[in-house]
Amino acid sequence: MNITLTLQRLLLLIGLFSTLSCFELTAQDLQLKIPVRFLALGDSYTIGQSVPDNERWPIQLRDSLVKRGIDVQQTRVIATTGWRTDNLLNAIKDQQLETDNYNLVSLLIGVNDQYQKKPIALYEPHFRQLLDSCLFYAGYDTTSIFVVSIPDYAYTPFGQRRPNPSLISEELDAYNAINKRVSEEYGVRYFNITPISRLGLSNTDLVAGDELHPSGYQYTLWVRAILAYLDQNGLTTFEEQPRLKDLKIYPVPANQHIRVEGLAPGQYDTLRILNASGQEQANFAVNQQDLLEIPIDHLAKGTYFLQAFKGKLIVAKANFIVQ
Repeated sequence: MNITLTLQRLLLLIGLFSTLSCFELTAQDLQLKIPVRFLALGDSYTIGQSVPDNERWPIQLRDSLVKRGIDVQQTRVIATTGWRTDNLLNAIKDQQLETDNYNLVSLLIGVNDQYQKKPIALYEPHFRQLLDSCLFYAGYDTTSIFVVSIPDYAYTPFGQRRPNPSLISEELDAYNAINKRVSEEYGVRYFNITPISRLGLSNTDLVAGDELHPSGYQYTLWVRAILAYLDQNGLTTFEEQPRLKDLKIYPVPANQHIRVEGLAPGQYDTLRILNASGQEQANFAVNQQDLLEIPIDHLAKGTYFLQAFKGKLIVAKANFIVQ
């Protein structure tokens, strides 16, 4: 037995448990809906630079959910090494992602904004635009979205060769303070994996062979942290949720009221209306009937989204225009 290696792993586990004990999770909820349709957006940390495809953290998360008996119907990763927030914004514009009805969307982005010395003042508006996109792709269901913090590459051999590693950490802390605050404002779950990445100098197993990016093992620790939250909250055992039903709304466009078709009695109990920014405009219980007429004369001109709930689950959706 290699006593030195065993001791290193023991110290790493102690450090990891200490990290997880103060693991920063915001008060917002993350819920799994079956079948899972997972969209992961990001940069090199999401595409898994320098690790095999099956060791990327989104793929490890998918595989872990499948092992728990959860139906993961789709997993799509849109990420490229070197992408900044503006690169990701441009990349997703032509993807037509809104047609895929995702119900689990992750966002991890920002390290290249810092590394390429872009003004930090640009990060927040770009990050907000990306979260707006995530909301759109997830049908404006905030419980389907989560944000992952930016890992700290100062704690890698590459980072240590940079002129001022401590400045890297300070700048990334500033970026993470922004994405955490905005995530909380939007009401989406935030996972702070940065403390795990800062174990990279004490345990080289956490760093990939390029001496810069996380290893597959580090990604495993990220996934364990996400799964620990899901398991703790009983989110990996539940009844299957069918694909969201598309409702019919007319007239198009509307100005005084809308009529809603497509929901039979017993299929829903609450309706919610959101504006194009995902802000709630109305939330009300409804009588069970086949045809609903809803007054909208209080709404400003623009595009709106209607969601039908049964309990806490979204069962149907539609969009409409107020003229």
